[in-house]
Amino acid sequence: MSDCRGQRWSLKDMTALVTGGTKGIGYAVVKELAAFGAIVHTCSRNEAELNQRVQEWKSMGLKVSGSVCDLKVRAQREKLMETVSSLFDGKLNILVNNAGMSIPKEATEFTMEDFSTIMTTNFESAYHLSQLAHPLLKASGNGNIVFISSVAGVIALPMCSIYASSKGAMNELTKNLACEWAKDKIRVNSVAPWIIRTPLVDNLEV
Repeated sequence: MSDCRGQRWSLKDMTALVTGGTKGIGYAVVKELAAFGAIVHTCSRNEAELNQRVQEWKSMGLKVSGSVCDLKVRAQREKLMETVSSLFDGKLNILVNNAGMSIPKEATEFTMEDFSTIMTTNFESAYHLSQLAHPLLKASGNGNIVFISSVAGVIALPMCSIYASSKGAMNELTKNLACEWAKDKIRVNSVAPWIIRTPLVDNLEV
């Protein structure tokens, strides 16, 4: 696989921030980017899990570091981006807004707290991190934002009206930022997977 990567293309010395990178899709993204040569920083609320993953990646010879961060908290998002700016000398090539969560309920059963938690984690944090990352992405001269959306943001699915709304908003944000920030040489895309069971962790994501 390493030979195949070298023959196809390389991310050598490019910098990346992947949110929620200790499990599921985020874990796979961190590992893949680093395997292509990128220098990756990730974050998680779970310090023990984060430390374990970082050591695992380093044992593979991958350049990965991590920060403990609760993305629901604005001040912690700002601190995360300050850390990234310091690590990468004020430049960032890739931002992967991956962190997300869902609470399966009927629409009539959702509470105000449910709404706030899901929308803040899935949409507000991704929007804010993109704003914070903009000067770093622009400074790199080759910036990329990838939103990990969901098919739920495109079609109707049961028991996930707020989650679907957060992902639908993310899809529209992608279009707007792609147009608005093209002048700054920042590409913006979203990926909308169906239900995924990753091979490395027993985790379902939609």
